[in-house]
Amino acid sequence: MSDDNKTIEMEVLRYRPEQDREPFFQTYEVPFEDDWSVLQGLQYIKDDLDSSLSFRWSCRMAICGSCGMMIDGVPKLGCRTFLRNYHSGKLRVEALEHFPIERDLVIVVDDFMEKLARIKPYLIPKQVRKLEQGEYLQTPGQLEQYRQFSTCINCMLCYAACPQYGLNSGFTGPGILALMHRYNADSRDGGRDQRMELGHSDEGVWGCAAVAYCSEVCPKEVDPANAINQNKMGSAIDYFLRFVRPRGATG
Repeated sequence: MSDDNKTIEMEVLRYRPEQDREPFFQTYEVPFEDDWSVLQGLQYIKDDLDSSLSFRWSCRMAICGSCGMMIDGVPKLGCRTFLRNYHSGKLRVEALEHFPIERDLVIVVDDFMEKLARIKPYLIPKQVRKLEQGEYLQTPGQLEQYRQFSTCINCMLCYAACPQYGLNSGFTGPGILALMHRYNADSRDGGRDQRMELGHSDEGVWGCAAVAYCSEVCPKEVDPANAINQNKMGSAIDYFLRFVRPRGATG
């Protein structure tokens, strides 16, 4: 077969709760070109081979985070993973690990969304300003303290990579803890004490075993492991400061 007529076998996880007792794999032969992503391969299957296949996608530009899936056992975005890198073998595509499957490659994200709300993912001003007082200003150096951790796209690849979340679903998880650090490190924010009620706990930063695979699979280089380590340090400092502050002192 010439390079102009390449095909690849895609072994895709299927699960339709109204008819399937448990997930199973179905294999499709997909023609492709060198610039085709795994997501495009799935779209070909749905458009031309099997319209019953379900998966999430939106932007196709690694911005929305919707097309996270297990690709040959590794959590990746379907839109930025190319079929050419798996050619000559059979490519296995599955729903993200550690999440219940809603249908085929679509996972149930309720647990993630509930935990996201718990860390108050928004700025809580230290001092409320009236509109006529102008914006909350920040220096470039202050911005750099949290910029890296603000690029999370909530793709949940880090959750599929996290063994602690797989063992204990009560663990808040790497992506949300990194986002917690993004707001805690923002010079304009005054909500750290509220967030760290969760952060200090075993469900928070102390539930992390520092495997750091979350940072390895992150498509936006957020480095959740680094964010968690910084919050562990902050949590430890908070603990010891309780013994040296005068009684009744805060801050």
